[in-house]
Amino acid sequence: MTERIVSFVMSGGVGSRLWPLSREDNPKQFHDLSGDGSMLAKTLRRLTARPEGETPIFLIAAERHAERVHADLAGLELSGGGPLFEPTGRNTAAAVALAALRTLSEFGDSLVLVVPSDHEIATPKQFWQSVEVGSEAALAGRLVVFGIRPTQPETGYGYIEVSGENSGVFDVSRFVEKPDLATAQSYLKAGTFYWNTGIFLFRAGAMRDAFAAFQPDIWQATEAAYKAATSDLSGLYMPLELYAAIPSNSIDYAIMERAKDIAMVPAGFRWNDLGSWQSLLDVGPADANGNVVVGDVVAIDCENSYIRGDGRLLSAIGMKDVAIVSTADATFVAPVSHSQHVKKIVEQLEKSGRLETRFTPAHDRVIESGAWRRRVHHWLFEETLPLWSTAGVDERHGGFHEALGFDAQPLMKPKRMRTMARQVYAFAVAKARGWDGPADRLITHGIAFMAGKGRTEKGGWVRTLNVDGSVADATEDAYDHSCVLLALAHAHMCGNPDALRLGEETFSFLDAHLEDSRMTGFLETSDGEGDRRSNPHMHLLEAFLAWYEATGDRTYLRRAARIIDLFRSHFFDAESWTLGEFFDAGWKPAAGEKGTWTEPGHHFEWASLLTDFAARSGQSELSNFARKLYASAIANGLNRATGLAYGAVSRQGLPLDLVSRSWPQAEAIKAAIALDGSGGPDLKPEIEARVGRLFRWHIDPAPLGLWIDRIDERGRSLASDVPASIFYHLVCALTQYLDGTAQKG
Repeated sequence: MTERIVSFVMSGGVGSRLWPLSREDNPKQFHDLSGDGSMLAKTLRRLTARPEGETPIFLIAAERHAERVHADLAGLELSGGGPLFEPTGRNTAAAVALAALRTLSEFGDSLVLVVPSDHEIATPKQFWQSVEVGSEAALAGRLVVFGIRPTQPETGYGYIEVSGENSGVFDVSRFVEKPDLATAQSYLKAGTFYWNTGIFLFRAGAMRDAFAAFQPDIWQATEAAYKAATSDLSGLYMPLELYAAIPSNSIDYAIMERAKDIAMVPAGFRWNDLGSWQSLLDVGPADANGNVVVGDVVAIDCENSYIRGDGRLLSAIGMKDVAIVSTADATFVAPVSHSQHVKKIVEQLEKSGRLETRFTPAHDRVIESGAWRRRVHHWLFEETLPLWSTAGVDERHGGFHEALGFDAQPLMKPKRMRTMARQVYAFAVAKARGWDGPADRLITHGIAFMAGKGRTEKGGWVRTLNVDGSVADATEDAYDHSCVLLALAHAHMCGNPDALRLGEETFSFLDAHLEDSRMTGFLETSDGEGDRRSNPHMHLLEAFLAWYEATGDRTYLRRAARIIDLFRSHFFDAESWTLGEFFDAGWKPAAGEKGTWTEPGHHFEWASLLTDFAARSGQSELSNFARKLYASAIANGLNRATGLAYGAVSRQGLPLDLVSRSWPQAEAIKAAIALDGSGGPDLKPEIEARVGRLFRWHIDPAPLGLWIDRIDERGRSLASDVPASIFYHLVCALTQYLDGTAQKG
């Protein structure tokens, strides 16, 4: 009886050596590089082609690629297998441990075949013949690898040295890393070295025993994540906090280079890992001059070159032994002998905060720019503005209600000054964008309540008022003053007669009572108590820029520049591309967890503001900081199950607050809009995706004009009411979206 073999495809890599085609959001395994489907789809088809024997097929892939995975799985019979989604990458040792765990739990101590998703193997019959040759050794408890006899001194592959042979199976003497050219030439001459394909065959129990002997911490952490996983029809999902705790290591370092009695089967199949442009030149359909030409390309007098144009016309004359790859937003040129080194380019781009390594501007993979215009316009002007301009207004006591219930009835909560100011700001923005509602009356109503009930003896603004307008908390808070200043700037631009005077009085109070004595930013409150935070400074930056827009007075731009200096010197961490939240009096990160706390939503807000300041001041280098903050938030701050930003993550990218609120999603839209015009890649697809997620998770599930503010890590609502303080985030982001896609209207 033919043994059951449980197959696992590893599909978690990025494939940076094939940049600019392969990107983080669309790595090489999802590309059709030879004309007959994606590399992943071909790998899956090869595994389904086993001539005899049961072969359940599983796929280990990144959650962020779930949609692409499901597209490639469509129509394939996996014999009871399916996708296992990693919430974050933890290298190949974790993937192999996961494969062994899944097999043991569902199929017992069966044989396990682990293969990469991005290798070109054109001979599936010979592939399975080689696997069957290794089955006997694997059943005996040996770990089996597959090697390719080298045909040239290749420096891009790892090698396996072998010794004695028995029935077509060799003993492995050692594994060696990618060599330099001279060493590779010596390996070729020796005749006892093979290229390492990265394909493994073993009994599930034998791999479990190997982990127990050499890396028990990886096994135990993977087992904990696997046992806590949840499953549905789309696949198996592991909790991020447990999976992220798995030590990151490759299976080669963790197990294979340390285990004894490893067997190697010489591969009887044609193999190429397509890990470089040189490899695509080697296997591609070449013309009479040895060129592989793909796309809209005109090549004259070229030889032995890989020339690919994905987008506009690409032309080349007299090129020899080069790789030229052009996409809609990037071009790579190098001698094919150097094409392995494209990773150096990728590393340099990432250090510079460039987003071209992360996002793919491929027209066939994205929603049309402006696709959400009609829905956004209707929700803003027909649903939410009419609701909040009526039910959200306290006509009896003044000001605005702090929150509404899901029945659109006001909740009798204390009124925060920041919320009153934000409502004024939102209605001013709506008026400026053409809303024909009673904006002037609402702005006047809000400012009258704030100024009439909420001023302090020193000329500042109180923190909180009771429902009836009496003072609940008279603390003079820098955050509240930033919101008041922002509202007054926009009210002034809308023609409110009191806004300029109140703004000038507020600036006088700010300078006298909230600026610290060393002129290094602002205190949290006028009494100087509490941790120093970057967040009030961000909102003051926003307010200063608004006053500069309202008046043209460069004094406000100079105020903004001082906040920018704090950002550069203290808030931003150049190593992790993150923004600190909590600091001590000397602007050192706060002790304990607070010092590692970062918020993706604030990364997005800062990205927008830095881009705005750069445009107004001419400090164009700030756009690099903005891109780095955005890239950091996208890479480490998103819940892979929902695509929404977490509340907070550590500087190392571990979630600290798993709740996704609505405002960071709105700020992500603003950041993508700002960066789309700052000289980087085309982010219009990203903008559409961000708007789509905001509506999918926060707006569409709520009653008309309202939103679900809080969502847990699995996409379930945690909201009990609708806070008014979020209204301005949504109005500002979505009006900017409408502005940016106006030509589509």
